[in-house]
Amino acid sequence: MSHVPKVYTCSFCGKEIPPGSGMVYVKNDGTILRFCSSKCKKNMLKLKRNPAKLKWTKKYKRGA
Repeated sequence: MSHVPKVYTCSFCGKEIPPGSGMVYVKNDGTILRFCSSKCKKNMLKLKRNPAKLKWTKKYKRGA
C-alpha cells in the first residue's frame, strides 16, 4: 500500500501547496489555516486583508 502525500491549497491565495512546503497555523478554535508563503500568512493574520480584493490571489473577484 503506497501513501501519496496530500496536496493542500493556501487558505489565503488559493494556490496549491506542494508536499513538504508551506506553513500550518492553528487558531484557538481549532481551525487549521495553511499558507504557501509568509506573504500570504502576513496578509491574512497580521494585515487582515480580504483575498477577494487582491489581484494576485486566485480568489480575486472582478466587478460586482
